[in-house]
Amino acid sequence: MANIKSAKKRIKVIEKKTALNRIRKSQIKTAIRRFEEALEAGDKTTATERFQFAQKKINQVASSGTIHKNAASRKVAKLASKLNAMN
Repeated sequence: MANIKSAKKRIKVIEKKTALNRIRKSQIKTAIRRFEEALEAGDKTTATERFQFAQKKINQVASSGTIHKNAASRKVAKLASKLNAMN
């Protein structure tokens, strides 16, 4: 455990940031899972809506710095190709 006051503060800040990042990554995974469930069900309109929602969430998380912008772009492109394959 840290003895210096600033080090103790950094530990608290890092714990908060880690918790936020974990929540944000979980939101992305949930959005992607729901999109893929709609794809498997074969519902085109629901899949399109969920794709847009997942794309929005991924871009939000990338803009906050939780994931890299190239990783976000790669995830969105992968989802888009799945949606296009369905069409």
